[in-house]
Amino acid sequence: MIFFVRFLKFLTSFLIAALFAGAGVAATYGLKWWRELPDYRQLDSLSLGAETRVFARDNTPLGSLIPKIGEQAISRTLVNLNEISPFMVAALVSNEDRRFFEHYGIDPYGLGRQFQRLAAGDSVQGGSTLTNQLIKNTLLLDEYQQARTPDRKIKEWLLSVQVERSFTKAEILQNYLNTIYWGDGGPVELYGIYSAAQAYFRTTPRDLTLAQSAYLTVLVPSAGRYFDYKAMRPLMKTLLGRMVEDRWITQSQMDAALREDLQPRGWKVLYDKAGNITSAKLVDRTQKELKAVTTVRYPHFMGQVEQELVRRFGRDKVYGSGGLRVYTTVDPRIQAAVETASREATGLPPGATLGATIIDPFTGEVLGMIGQKLNGSGPPAAWNNAAQGQRQIGSTIKPLLYTTALSTGLTQDHREDDKPITFPCPTCKEGVYAPENFEGNTTYRNMTIREALDRSLNLVTVRLADRIGLQTFFGKLRELGVPPNDGTGLAAALGAVETTPVRMAAAYAPFANGGLYRAPRYLTRVTTARGEVLYDDGLNPVKPTRVWTPQIAWLGLDMIRGVVNDMTAAQGGLAWPAKFGDWPVAGKTGTSNGPKDFWFVGTTPLYTGAVWVGKQQGGDMPERGYYSGLINGPIWRRMMELAHQGQTVRAFSEPSGIQYVDAPDQQFLPGVRMAVLDPNYSDAANTDLQENTPPPVQYTESRYTSVYNDPLTVLIDVDRTTNRQATEFTPPENIVQRRVYIEQLPAYAPDDNPAPLTDEKADPAAVKAVRNQNAVPQIPDPKDKASEDKAATPAKP
Repeated sequence: MIFFVRFLKFLTSFLIAALFAGAGVAATYGLKWWRELPDYRQLDSLSLGAETRVFARDNTPLGSLIPKIGEQAISRTLVNLNEISPFMVAALVSNEDRRFFEHYGIDPYGLGRQFQRLAAGDSVQGGSTLTNQLIKNTLLLDEYQQARTPDRKIKEWLLSVQVERSFTKAEILQNYLNTIYWGDGGPVELYGIYSAAQAYFRTTPRDLTLAQSAYLTVLVPSAGRYFDYKAMRPLMKTLLGRMVEDRWITQSQMDAALREDLQPRGWKVLYDKAGNITSAKLVDRTQKELKAVTTVRYPHFMGQVEQELVRRFGRDKVYGSGGLRVYTTVDPRIQAAVETASREATGLPPGATLGATIIDPFTGEVLGMIGQKLNGSGPPAAWNNAAQGQRQIGSTIKPLLYTTALSTGLTQDHREDDKPITFPCPTCKEGVYAPENFEGNTTYRNMTIREALDRSLNLVTVRLADRIGLQTFFGKLRELGVPPNDGTGLAAALGAVETTPVRMAAAYAPFANGGLYRAPRYLTRVTTARGEVLYDDGLNPVKPTRVWTPQIAWLGLDMIRGVVNDMTAAQGGLAWPAKFGDWPVAGKTGTSNGPKDFWFVGTTPLYTGAVWVGKQQGGDMPERGYYSGLINGPIWRRMMELAHQGQTVRAFSEPSGIQYVDAPDQQFLPGVRMAVLDPNYSDAANTDLQENTPPPVQYTESRYTSVYNDPLTVLIDVDRTTNRQATEFTPPENIVQRRVYIEQLPAYAPDDNPAPLTDEKADPAAVKAVRNQNAVPQIPDPKDKASEDKAATPAKP
């Protein structure tokens, strides 16, 4: 008896201890699960991935910017519950959660049925409420895409109860109908009732019939049922019967739905008078692809539009809250001209491609853009050489230097020697920088800078840069949106500066518009899907930067008109192939060392454009037989002559204060007259010379770092073989440093790890961190042999 009492006490103590231990474990796990729960209130403003629709300047549609889940684009347009057929709502409730309006997120009857099935040794089927499924598809989507965990279902239940307490049944239904997966839509995955109605029946959710609603509902558990229409008919009949039982519809409505001539996209189905299938054949599964939604015109331009939108408004705004309506700068007529010139371009060096653009010099609007050499009607490769490819610009930089020199008071007949010269350079071989003319040709003459620019002579150019001072020149480059690379010396005057064709076109625009710089832009107006105006350039115009006075801009324009017109091919002219019709043309060729990059940048009174030709992955092109004037010039001419078709020929707008004189040394420039300032307008040359000294430096961790820099750029490591940001897997020999605009960072993101967007509205801390880092960019260490001036050899014309 005593033993039994002791055993009973022991057992009681053990059970109490086990109960407390179990309660402690449950409390621990409960607290852990509670802390890990996402905020259910996110459903209030949940970004479900809506399409942003984009239009050209003539309001014709360009396509949609479609969000992605992983690497797969999705099609989803958000709709309100009152924009959905009542048949669709009723069918969904009857099929997925018949007690939806009675439970509070968890259906005890459904759970009981599942436990009965488990006890009987059967597999679990269904049991989830619509609220549970909404949680899976939104708040717990990441967890459901990963490995299954035992506590995931408990989190789902906890969130379901919270959602049911905070949202109405109508709100839950609306969110659920916008998140359901409805199968493969070809280039996109179909999410939400709008995409399903469009893909399967080419109708709107509001106009779905009872039969169509039943069909789409039967697809919800398994979108693959689309491929066996005969097997779907019994399931549809069962669903319609449930709807009759639940009093959503009448028996006569069910009978009429079964007799409807239902034709899902891609199927050819024949019925008898009673609605029974006599034959069903899948004739073309691609018919349910959303071609009208996913087709994108001008993909390179659209990529820049997307970057600009995300930078301005943030990803959630672009792809959530119903999407945006975006009106852009692109002109379909001019875009067609650029594409035609790319498609017709012949004679490119082996392995080369191109990038080309046309902008409006008076607004900065990008009117046309192509980032690849087009071949036939096939789509271009994804990389956009016109806006993403940072390339050394070669001699196209020279007009910017020469015009800066004119703005300090020099004239076109200012003379410099075309003779060998060296400059001290601690980081260069043998301690000196010794530029040369193209192919070593030297005249050993003293000549005007007008002739030197016509001939694109490096020795005269470097002397001129040294005369006015690099800091004077670099200041203008920054104002023109073409900041020099860190540590670049006099080689910058010969083109050892990297930028894109779009930005070079913008840098040349001041020649045509009287000296004003405007950054390239792609947007004119942005609204929400409901019409709320988020941006309107007419209401909020961006003030341009005054780079040169109108008179100095005209002198610079006169010089690059001379590059095109002063010399014939026999006389050694470089840019004459750019001329077309009676239109006045001004521009400059350029070739970087290697040669790697061929350029032509120029302007007419209407449009400014740039063409780059080179190998996308980098690397030299043939040294003989290929020249920028003979390759890029004709491409530029072709796109411009097409862009100017139907336009009345007009002249550049000349400002007051300009006079003309004969060029000296007429034996070298016969018949040429040069523009000079009227003495009464001498104040127009108003650029002050800056001290030609390196910017202040501070010593940090054995590296010299400049404290002067463009706050809108950042120095990054780039894999030269991919034009993407280097990662820890990039071989050291492939890494080069490149300065890029902060807004361009997404374009350089590694394929498997997109770079964070630095939109001040979306993430001010990120922008601040980048700019703080950018305040002290590295420049070459004089002791580091690897930092030798890569531009010590001459740029070619």
